[in-house]
Amino acid sequence: MPYRSNDDLPPPVRHHLPSHAMDIYREAFNHSFAAHAGDIRQEEIAHRTAWAAVKRLYVKAADKWVRK
Repeated sequence: MPYRSNDDLPPPVRHHLPSHAMDIYREAFNHSFAAHAGDIRQEEIAHRTAWAAVKRLYVKAADKWVRK
């Protein structure tokens, strides 16, 4: 299920990522979700892709995600 806004993201994403990182997550998730239509693991693949996209620009320092 694609996300229309950052408010629709799962709670672990909303409560831990900064706004810009949420934008990256949402856009990567939506793109990957559409690209893997018909795959039984579509949502799992989309979440993994979204986290990978976030980790390209952000790193977790202690309990916060900060830009590299």
